[in-house]
Amino acid sequence: MPKKISFVLPCRDEKETIAECINTIKKTASKYSYEIIVVDNSSSDSSASIARKLGAKVVREKRVGYGSALLAGFSAAKGEIIVMADADGTYDFSEFPKLVSKLSNSDIVLGSRMKGEIKKGAMPFIRRYVGNPVLSGILNLFFNSHISDPQTGFRAFRKKTIEKLTFRTTGMEFASEMLINAIKKGMRISEVPIKYYPRKAESKLRPISDGWRHLRFMLMYSPTYLFMIPGAIIFLIGLFLLISYLAGSAASGVLGSLLSILGYQIINIGLYAKTYAIISGFTPHDPIIDFTARHFPLERTILLGGTIFLSALILGLWAVRINAKSFPLVALTFLILGIQTVFSGFFLSIMLVEKK
Repeated sequence: MPKKISFVLPCRDEKETIAECINTIKKTASKYSYEIIVVDNSSSDSSASIARKLGAKVVREKRVGYGSALLAGFSAAKGEIIVMADADGTYDFSEFPKLVSKLSNSDIVLGSRMKGEIKKGAMPFIRRYVGNPVLSGILNLFFNSHISDPQTGFRAFRKKTIEKLTFRTTGMEFASEMLINAIKKGMRISEVPIKYYPRKAESKLRPISDGWRHLRFMLMYSPTYLFMIPGAIIFLIGLFLLISYLAGSAASGVLGSLLSILGYQIINIGLYAKTYAIISGFTPHDPIIDFTARHFPLERTILLGGTIFLSALILGLWAVRINAKSFPLVALTFLILGIQTVFSGFFLSIMLVEKK
């Protein structure tokens, strides 16, 4: 049995359900040592006073936002284990022992609505069958995980686990950031099925904007899918068009050149983003950056870029001399790629020195 459990409830104008949540915790957690922390996130109703009268510790957080409220609650928590859930009555706190018991072999335990029971009217059709599955699929694809409900707000973890994670977001995307952080650090994440109930008060969730915040965050922290893969596709299309141009397709020359340069630049941005993620501590290492650092140190990158540049220069001069109309554009393209390679090598080298 844990020494103490801290229940953290972010709360903003939940006077209709806060008492029910607190009373359910008291009833279910009677055999535990526990505390209830209600984070008053700029409520305009009597939520805070109701919570205080029922014996909860009320923490005020003026910065409006789901992440801000939770971080304030985590900071105030004294328990060995933290159980977090919304104070809107959608989660049944009597199910928390299922999550806590699973912590014996997990770092974070999620209450999965998708594996459990979603009561009628609790989740709109578009969220249940489109929004949540799409966001879950993207997270699982980008970060090689197998989580059925990464947007769930019912979670349990040890306080020492959360202290190992770094947070930068303050809104609804905090839910994704916590899991991506944990995945990056190799933590064990498991799920247990739970029930999900309809809200009694008006929902504060903004499906489109909140969904976009989740998606934007996942893209920002997955340079492979945001930069590397699109950049590689654009670059290969550009090379194909340049080859077609050499074969006599005059219409594809300029477009092929532009796409080749653009794609190569996007790939370089992806390398910068991956390196920054390592430097900032968000990712312990990356196989692409490890390979680049090992096989393409600054000197070798300068040699590679210089070789591309000189070869393209010779090709261009030769093409001008024999009046070959197709080759100058191709030569100019690779002149630019060679220069990009050299300066990208310098920039990556500076960043990797910072890493060391």
